[in-house]
Amino acid sequence: MLKKSLVLMGVTAAFYLQAQDISVIRNSIDVYSNTPMTGSSKFNAMAGSNGALGGDATALLTNPAGLGVAIAGDASVTLAVGGNKNTSSLASSSVNYNINKVNIGNLGGVATFQLMSESPWKFVTLGANLSTQSIENYVESPGNGNVSIAKDLVDNSGNPVIGNLSYLGHAYNRYGTQTKFNLGVGANYNNALYVGASVNMHYVDLEQYDSAKFGLNLDNTAYSFDKQYTPYSEKSNGFSASVGVIGKITKQFRLGASIESPTWWSLDRIYTDYYTGTDGYIYADSFVEDRRFQSPMKATLSGAFVPTKNFAINVDYTLGLTKPRYKVQGDAESELNSFFSDSYKNLSEIKVGAEYRIKAIRLRGGYSYASSPFDAMTISAYSNNGQTGDVNYSNLILGDRNTIGAGIGYDFGKFYIDAAYQNITSEYKNPFLSGNESFGTGYYSGDFDVATPYSVVSDVKNVRNNFFLTVGWKF
Repeated sequence: MLKKSLVLMGVTAAFYLQAQDISVIRNSIDVYSNTPMTGSSKFNAMAGSNGALGGDATALLTNPAGLGVAIAGDASVTLAVGGNKNTSSLASSSVNYNINKVNIGNLGGVATFQLMSESPWKFVTLGANLSTQSIENYVESPGNGNVSIAKDLVDNSGNPVIGNLSYLGHAYNRYGTQTKFNLGVGANYNNALYVGASVNMHYVDLEQYDSAKFGLNLDNTAYSFDKQYTPYSEKSNGFSASVGVIGKITKQFRLGASIESPTWWSLDRIYTDYYTGTDGYIYADSFVEDRRFQSPMKATLSGAFVPTKNFAINVDYTLGLTKPRYKVQGDAESELNSFFSDSYKNLSEIKVGAEYRIKAIRLRGGYSYASSPFDAMTISAYSNNGQTGDVNYSNLILGDRNTIGAGIGYDFGKFYIDAAYQNITSEYKNPFLSGNESFGTGYYSGDFDVATPYSVVSDVKNVRNNFFLTVGWKF
């Protein structure tokens, strides 16, 4: 049995480099700063573009003033069928993986109260919306035999030996669900001005794995390794608030604006810490910690053109106003905040959606583009031939996102049924493997660890094909 040569490790330094856990950085943005936008089939077909239109509970996802546009009660339930495919490519090889999920993606309802007075305030509307989406994601990258890491080991006779570990493969694996519940109120002033506000409750339950496989030349054996501090699980609650306004400039044109506060998250985390015992073998313990995280504040500007009751088109532009930030409780949060301060660029997303009515038939379509949340970064990395050096990457960790939506519906009068399809694509550079042996932030097997200051970077293409079916009742 091979054992790791003993190395003294400073606890403070180990936690300081915890910020270099790529899955923590990715989840901070992809999960905690990107609240679920699964709405009704109408909402999804229009790529979530309804900021100056409103009229139902999904207005709470973009602009709560849209509640004030409603003139009748409405309740709906949406079935979501999601397909998530990742293709990870490295050194002329690729690995594909598909995940399919079925769940209740959205529940929403509004209740409208007409004000029986001579005041210009016409209606007050209460609304509630519950969005749920799976955040399960699996990215497996192929191996590359040109990447080899030398390792000082001790054989069974106590003699020092040098082994070479060849990289055989890597996987980021995440399980979990994300939920957002909105509760809001809207009001109609003289059928020309609409205002609204909402409180938003968030919940995340996730498990994250970061694992790699290496082949050791000394015994021709493949070993599986886990990244320091993984696997970890988090149960998190958050709170935010939104306010908005919509105004009719003319009978055909509307302008809207809304602001959503930062989401203040409370994260309860269980993680795995690996260490070397006095006998030279690797052991693992589980630890619990709580974190506080603040997602960016967001503002949305909207415009809509409604020339007739049969056609409407809407444009939304969302901009992040602040950067994500952890409450500093140690070196790890300081390092994360420094990374976001230097490398995060504010959210920018544009959405366009339209609806056309032919008697009782509804035809809908939409498009959305969201830019990469990170600036170009230079990191130390392996090339495909195994050489090392500093490389500058765009779309590192997360990339641009394109969404295309289409849908059809039929209005039976009191009841309606809608269907929608979404295609969401994103491509990004996927770094992994880097760590520091002195600080114990590498990858660990049951026998020894492996660490390198260089990353392996694969190319990932993510394609999501989502289908939605909504049944609703008007009252």
